[in-house]
Amino acid sequence: MNTMRITIFGASGAVGSRVVAEALSRGHDVTAVVRDPARLAHTPARVRAGDASDVEHVAALSAGQDVVISATRPAPGYEGELPITAKALLAGVARTGVRLLLVGGAAGLTVPEAGGLPLVETPDFPPTLRPIALACNEQLEVCRSATDADWTYLSPPALLEPGERTGVYRVGGDELLVDAHGRSAISMEDFAVALLDEAELPRHRGSRFTVAY
Repeated sequence: MNTMRITIFGASGAVGSRVVAEALSRGHDVTAVVRDPARLAHTPARVRAGDASDVEHVAALSAGQDVVISATRPAPGYEGELPITAKALLAGVARTGVRLLLVGGAAGLTVPEAGGLPLVETPDFPPTLRPIALACNEQLEVCRSATDADWTYLSPPALLEPGERTGVYRVGGDELLVDAHGRSAISMEDFAVALLDEAELPRHRGSRFTVAY
């Protein structure tokens, strides 16, 4: 695989930091974007200050890149920023023509065992997660309404936690993936693998996909 120029927003977060590590391990030229560069003082990536909700920042930091990955996540109480940030990201990359990979949410995936209900509407869905879940659904709708940007939206499974990198995962579309034991999960490390695989070999342009074990 040829070296790619990759800009990663939200690079200091739980998922974003693993995406940075995975991209660096593959030899890519990585620009890690955070609001406070001091949070990434020890990374070998190129660190830049930037705000994913600022169209000008997105356009400037995506210029000349091969792909932009956004792994930003709002703090509790600020979930409404998620679709606003998606609009800014899409507008910014539309100016530069660079592909955008967005880390989204699982709540909009349909659950076969629940008659095809979205995960967020199933009886056992935690009420405390409903605000971020609905914001993620809005984030996806913002993407789907974009006509001038090259985007891909990756939904995690129901459980996304730190763990091991195996490099093995399954790929789905709009349906929640579960294993033989009814578990829907993947490690953040393998989620980052899936993101970088999509960056290197795009298969889901203009659509949402999901991954799980």
